[in-house]
Amino acid sequence: MLEDLTTAASSPIAWPAAYPRGYAVVDVETTGLARDDRIISAAVYRLDARGEVEDHWYTVVNPERDPGPVWIHGLTSEVLEGAPLFRDVAEEFATRLEGRVLVAHNAVFDWQMIAREYARARSEAPVKQRLCTIALSKELGLPLPNHKLESLAAHFGVVQRRAHHALDDARVLAEAFRPSLRAAAASGVRLPLHECRPLTEWADRPRTGQQAGPAANRSTGWRPSRRRPACPYPNPGRYEPGKRLKQGMRVAFSGDTSVERELLEDRATEAGLHVATSLSRLTSLLVTNDPDSGTSKVVKARQYGTPVVDEAAFGQLLGNVEPASDD
Repeated sequence: MLEDLTTAASSPIAWPAAYPRGYAVVDVETTGLARDDRIISAAVYRLDARGEVEDHWYTVVNPERDPGPVWIHGLTSEVLEGAPLFRDVAEEFATRLEGRVLVAHNAVFDWQMIAREYARARSEAPVKQRLCTIALSKELGLPLPNHKLESLAAHFGVVQRRAHHALDDARVLAEAFRPSLRAAAASGVRLPLHECRPLTEWADRPRTGQQAGPAANRSTGWRPSRRRPACPYPNPGRYEPGKRLKQGMRVAFSGDTSVERELLEDRATEAGLHVATSLSRLTSLLVTNDPDSGTSKVVKARQYGTPVVDEAAFGQLLGNVEPASDD
């Protein structure tokens, strides 16, 4: 299949009319992976409908807190002290995103971090759809050893100069996305586009154990606009590979999915499972298409020994969920 895609990508292409008219390839570096972590740098490469670069933009951002893993991103407190706050760059950032599909590697993470920052700024990012390059590489059947950005870059011969620097990561992704997009267009592949829903409510109240006041506002939580009914069944414990799911099991999701996330969650709820928004020692199962990613849920799943399955396997398990025990 790869040879066919390579040949097709070098030939004139009848471009699919349904494809987007422009893309914003994005990378953000953050203080961590949790919901109250902050963006400390951001980069955007704007691409036209066929993936050609139009321009690029980069900024560092003062997170108003400890910068987190400096050994990864290299941005110290001293470097970030004089940087603009997110609200100061929000308008310029928005002009780079508006009217375009947000493209990122593990796009759900970048989108959630961006959406939270805009929620803190009492605004919304002008993004309607996102595209994850991990999902696209799977649609194309690329023979990658894993789903890391460096592997995707190596596949297309893109040289990575400064890993975990937002501008260089965005450049690398833009250069790898272009041939991926052309290959998808040549083969008539449907792009894995997902809806981006802004956070509709931001809670400016301290978490348990925090003091009220200005400092508390830097660690506020968020909640989505949609609430699910409580699961009526007790948690029977962890899922055991090779066996059936059982009503009451706690299921968490991480990363992009081919089926819209809310539809998967609805199916899980209808089957009698408890859809968890976070992962703890009580979580029965984690569903992710990218078990090699560094999201907080995947990291915790490794720490706790939580079973992990991909979306396809979960879909099969949903078809035969064991009823909850009567006792």
